[in-house]
Amino acid sequence: MKAAVLRSAGEVPAYADFDEPQVTEGRELVDLVAAGIHPIVRSLAAGTHYGSTNAYPLIPGIDGVARTADGALVYTGFPQAPYGTLAERMSVPSRMRIPLPASADPARIAGGLNPGLSSWLILRERRDALRASDGEKSLGTVLILGATGAAGLLAVQNAFLVGADRVIAAGRNPEALARAAGYGATTVTLLDDKDATAAALAEAIGLEAPSLVLDYVWGAPAEAAFAALGRQGLTEDDADISYVQIGSMAGAEAAVPAALLRSRRITISGSGAGSASVQSILAAIPEYMQFIADGRVDIAVQEFPLSKIEDAWAAAQFGAARVVVVPD
Repeated sequence: MKAAVLRSAGEVPAYADFDEPQVTEGRELVDLVAAGIHPIVRSLAAGTHYGSTNAYPLIPGIDGVARTADGALVYTGFPQAPYGTLAERMSVPSRMRIPLPASADPARIAGGLNPGLSSWLILRERRDALRASDGEKSLGTVLILGATGAAGLLAVQNAFLVGADRVIAAGRNPEALARAAGYGATTVTLLDDKDATAAALAEAIGLEAPSLVLDYVWGAPAEAAFAALGRQGLTEDDADISYVQIGSMAGAEAAVPAALLRSRRITISGSGAGSASVQSILAAIPEYMQFIADGRVDIAVQEFPLSKIEDAWAAAQFGAARVVVVPD
């Protein structure tokens, strides 16, 4: 079969022949309809993600929309290494067969589900925790670092859907920041000067600390956010901040000030493959697919045929549109 084949770390996948996947017990063979090139797909392929096998050659791709032998369109994933979803055919778990809504565009599902769920699950959990603790129905303010990528722009929309009063969207791309503003967010430009970024974030935050921070970038922007969230004085903090680290596009490390941890009621945690419950992710997929199908969230996609995988791979590095690979 034809597939996007990566021969070694650091290279670009090529359109080439690859052995057919084996169909073992509990798995089925399905045909590619659409698969997204997400940041995790690129980092797994490059061997830089904690989930990388570092075994080559491989076919990248973790999820997608496929057609089953009986003609059904389903969202699926979990191919076994070295196989991925950027191939004409894939062997996937039979239980991972989630039907698409009748009105769904397969490319938008493949492009939007992975980035959208990265914030949707966290936002719902935080909202439910606030309701359980004191009956508070609103998320209050949500701060999103890295709001100009596909996941960040969906996080802005998701926050409002879940009930945030205010969303602060921080990023670098001016066009994407304008889109975030169009969704109703207050925008902040992330600058090379960390102190200037901290000042801009502090001004946007004002006197009401965010109840939730979604961080898609980490590194220096996270350090700027920590500075912006700091407070002076010995009085009890009336805020309750949940800071969730999701991505690390701006750096793998960030220094957390001791004073921040002692002066504020703040919890710093992470969300990703390994820390998130697979069961909770699977349970949320039908609902979020329906949101995409109904147009309740806006997701921009850019489609490439599988034979143009080199162009698709390059395009996936830039812009807020999620690159989606479809059959020739």
